[in-house]
Amino acid sequence: MNHNVAIDGPSGAGKSTLARKTAQKLGYLYLDTGAMYRAFGLYAIRQGIDF
Repeated sequence: MNHNVAIDGPSGAGKSTLARKTAQKLGYLYLDTGAMYRAFGLYAIRQGIDF
């Protein structure tokens, strides 16, 4: 069975720290979707893609 865990909260609340530690303890893959969205946004800006 696959498990997905989402952690939500305000900036600076420690979400990434909690997520990394939780994933490590449970043996899960940690995926920082916020970093993915920021990287895609930067790519789109550099490519001149208009949102």
